[in-house]
Amino acid sequence: MRFGQGSDLRVIRAEPGVLIEYKLGPKAMSVECYPISILPHVSQLYRDYLAMADSAADAPVRRWYGAEPFAGRWMGNAAVKVDHAGRLADALKAQSLEFGAGAAALENIEKLRAGARAVVTGQQVGLLGGPLLTLLKAATAVARAKQATKATGVPHVPMFWLATEDHDLAEVDQAALLTKDSVETLRAGLKVAGTVPVGGVEIGPEIEAVLAQAEELLGYGPVGELLRECYEPREGYKPTLGGAFARLMARIFAEQGLIVMDAAGREFHALGAGTLRYAMEHADELEAGLLARTKELEAAGYHAQVLVVAGHSLLFLVDGVTGDRAALRRTPEGGWKAGGKTYTTAELLEILEAEPERISPNALLRPVFQDTILPTAAYVGGPAEVAYFAQSAVAYKAILGRVTPVLSRLSATLVEPAIATVMARHEVSLPDVMTTAEELGQRLGARAMPIAGKRKLAAVGNAMDAELTALTEYMSAMDAALGRAAEVSGNKMRYQMNRLRRVAATFELQKEASLKKHADALTLHLFPGGHPQERVLAGVWFLGRYGEGLIERMVVEAENLCPGHVVVRL
Repeated sequence: MRFGQGSDLRVIRAEPGVLIEYKLGPKAMSVECYPISILPHVSQLYRDYLAMADSAADAPVRRWYGAEPFAGRWMGNAAVKVDHAGRLADALKAQSLEFGAGAAALENIEKLRAGARAVVTGQQVGLLGGPLLTLLKAATAVARAKQATKATGVPHVPMFWLATEDHDLAEVDQAALLTKDSVETLRAGLKVAGTVPVGGVEIGPEIEAVLAQAEELLGYGPVGELLRECYEPREGYKPTLGGAFARLMARIFAEQGLIVMDAAGREFHALGAGTLRYAMEHADELEAGLLARTKELEAAGYHAQVLVVAGHSLLFLVDGVTGDRAALRRTPEGGWKAGGKTYTTAELLEILEAEPERISPNALLRPVFQDTILPTAAYVGGPAEVAYFAQSAVAYKAILGRVTPVLSRLSATLVEPAIATVMARHEVSLPDVMTTAEELGQRLGARAMPIAGKRKLAAVGNAMDAELTALTEYMSAMDAALGRAAEVSGNKMRYQMNRLRRVAATFELQKEASLKKHADALTLHLFPGGHPQERVLAGVWFLGRYGEGLIERMVVEAENLCPGHVVVRL
């Protein structure tokens, strides 16, 4: 894989399946950077986006995304600005003080006031900070802001947009930590009436059991104290899911100056009202454009990440009485419907004018709404968000006349020293571990067999395969039906040979109990439940074990610009 023109990053040495060595400017470094395809369920669209530098000039991904993610061309766009920088800075400062932000974040807010640009990322407000990927996103935004500032001389600041307006409480009311032999999923069991935005859900006494369990698993120390400070109710402080998450992120990234932003309030919605108004007044045009983009995606062999159907809109409405959030749908008569009530466009515009916080964007409009409010130079997203941008580009061009570049977040697996020792002992790499514990145990058992046994099995298997191939070819030449019968019989013999290999491997596995124990530990830590570590295990799990220096390590890893998945050895 090569990197886009204009990048100062190049591969010095590569081996099949893994990029081994980089040169970033004058500095050479070893990086375990695997193709993103080693991860399960990664869309073809995201893979092609990462490989955009190698694609043809007329490739669809170039039309949809514009800037190559690793070329650096997203930097230095003088058109990225807003005419309300003062109001934005005032609102951010008030909110950041409420979140307990540090001096570096407050300094960055003043840079925004003076015309700085933003590198933005965001995530749902998961309990206790959510999965590791949340920290990886924020670290990537910090790294890209540093790189853009250095490359252009124009200040760029990192920002984290809280997704507090979603209403799927069950999805965020959980955090996964490790015990010695399992993944422990902690849940507060928060309850709400209706489909209210999750960010405003108050945290009550039920959080005590979660915090106590987290402290026990993390080890009593600074991270446990920080979680209590952010999530525990006390006199004068009634935390919400969004507010506690914001405080936690502001503290974790205090030294890096990350600006944490909850845009659900009236001040920010008023700044982005122009985009919401456009989505109401031009709903038919946007729908037509998005339906056409769906056809383009399908014609190019992809699929639409967000389903767009006739009559749906890009907006939600929060009920002024119940607080429920419901999708706005258009009626055949030209009106609107949400939560069983009907509205005219004029009535919705009145709500937008008086109570803008009651109108919110869906997944496709949200980045456009965000970049109406912020001077965004680039957005840092994960695979799903990057795929969304192929559709969001339609709304971007219609409303803002441009498409904000989207950059991929750092994708990584963190390997603790004890796990690294086990991997080295058995000579396994990360892709080897991305399977079930049972399958990995079989592989370890096969490797542990005596050399003489391996040789005998290999010799018999190879000889049998060669003879069966020759016999099948001979019988096929005599008669096609006879050849097919020989092929079926040969496959049965090969199956039995493979079964014999597994039986031998299982014998070794049972004889040496540590092999199963090691297989269980490797998959538990690196591929828990058959999912990438970054999507399951909570970021605070690693912070509790490796301290604040882990954040700067993530920033450095993000600066390396791996176009795939990185192994970070702690």
